[in-house]
Amino acid sequence: MTSLSLQESIRQALDNRQARGESPILLMSHLVLGHPSLEENLRVIDHMVAAGVEIMELQFPFSEPIADGPVIAYANQQALDGGFKVDAGLALLQEVCHRYPIPFLVMTYFNILFARGVETFIQQVAQAGAKGLIVPDLPLEDAAEAMALCQREGLSWIQLFTPTTSDQRMQEIGAAAQGFCYCVARKGVTGKETAFGGEVNQFIERCRQATSTPLAVGFGVKSASDVSFLQGQAEIAVVGSEAIRIHEKEGASGVGAFFASLRPNMLIN
Repeated sequence: MTSLSLQESIRQALDNRQARGESPILLMSHLVLGHPSLEENLRVIDHMVAAGVEIMELQFPFSEPIADGPVIAYANQQALDGGFKVDAGLALLQEVCHRYPIPFLVMTYFNILFARGVETFIQQVAQAGAKGLIVPDLPLEDAAEAMALCQREGLSWIQLFTPTTSDQRMQEIGAAAQGFCYCVARKGVTGKETAFGGEVNQFIERCRQATSTPLAVGFGVKSASDVSFLQGQAEIAVVGSEAIRIHEKEGASGVGAFFASLRPNMLIN
C-alpha cells in the first residue's frame, strides 16, 4: 500500500510509464464486489494487476445503481442475492490495499453510506487503505459533509463531469475536485456504445478547462483503439462493463488477457 495521495500516485505512475517509453495513459478497472464471489474477485484483481492495471474501482453493490447499465446492474443484483455484506467488502478492500502497490477506490451509492453512517463508512474505507471514494448520486451541493470527512481521512472525493454539465457548473465541480475528475464520455448509463470522435474530444477539452486535476474517461471504453483515442487527452482510461462481459465468457485469466490487450505496443512516438 502506497502512502502517496491519489493524485500523487497518478502522477508517479504516469512518470514511470514515460521513463519506460510507454504510452502516457493509465488503465483503471471497475469491479463489483461479490460478483460472482469475493474469492473470484481476488483472482480477477490478481490478473488485472499482473496485466498492468494501475488503478482499481471497487463497487460496493446496491439494489438501485442508477448510473449503471444492465451489465453492472445485473452484477450488483447477483452480488446482493449471493449475500454480499459491507463488512466482507471492507475486509477484501483492506486485503488488496495491503497486497498490491496501486491505489484502490471505492464506488457506491449514498444509501450505503447513510445506512452505516456517513462518517463511519468513510472512516472504515480510509482505514482499509483506499485512496478515493466515488458516490455518483450525491451532488456537489449535498456532499459538503462527506467531502470534509474524506479530506480529514486522507481520501479523495471524486467529482464527475458529464456531457450535459454546463461550463459554469464544470468550473464549480472542478474547483472542488480531488484526486482526479471522472469524465462520463456520453449521456446515459454504463455499458452502452460510445462513439469516440469529435464530440468526445470537445467534451474532454471542456473538462480540461475546468480543473487542474487529472482526467479519467469512462463509459464505453472497451478496446485498444478506444484507449489509443484517449491517449494525450486524458490521463486515465476507465474500463468496466466490458471486463465483466469478458469474465463471464473467459474467467479471471481472460480478464487479465483483455487488459493486457488494451495497450499493445503503445509506445511514445
